[in-house]
Amino acid sequence: MVELDRTAFYATSGGQPHDTGHLTWETGAASVVDVRSAGNRVLHHLAGPVPAVGTIVAGEVDDERRRQLMRTHTAMHVLCGVIWREWHRPVTGGNMQPLQARMDFELTELPPDFKNRVSELCNAELAADRPIEVSFLARDEAVLDNDLIRTKVNLIPESVTEIRVVDIVGLDRQADGGTHVSSTGQVGRIEVVKTESKGKGFKRVRVQVHDA
Repeated sequence: MVELDRTAFYATSGGQPHDTGHLTWETGAASVVDVRSAGNRVLHHLAGPVPAVGTIVAGEVDDERRRQLMRTHTAMHVLCGVIWREWHRPVTGGNMQPLQARMDFELTELPPDFKNRVSELCNAELAADRPIEVSFLARDEAVLDNDLIRTKVNLIPESVTEIRVVDIVGLDRQADGGTHVSSTGQVGRIEVVKTESKGKGFKRVRVQVHDA
């Protein structure tokens, strides 16, 4: 494992997987195969030689994987926004891999033709090409914000005093630390591929992200 003084690699957190890529230095190179956080530290797991402490290295993130995860993460927020707007039901969890994701919602029953209807509503939001803005709020402000309360901002560790907010303008606003595209038009196309029951009052929605 390698810890750097600064890094562009995203560490697994909040349901979003880590970046991959490469580190290179004067006498060697290695693939970055995993990135994890440990407190305030970011640890890069390497496949290959490990540079000595003090070595100057250059990092290169796998752009295709990062871009796919950005598209997928934004797609998940679009889905959250649509479900909240249409049914006022909050998300309770989620996870993703490049171009596919699953999200759990407090839903007791699914309306008729749910998969097609939600796919159409999500893709209408992509066609609208809504801008995505990132801002920061003091924790004491964030816990009073109605939009953020429904995303359980109060569960963020109290050591976090500044909350990063991702706003799909006019659709969805959440406390979030992940990577996103800059507008919904960059996502591509969203398809709801499967729904599952996850116990009384909960439904899981699986989505696939396609090129436009």
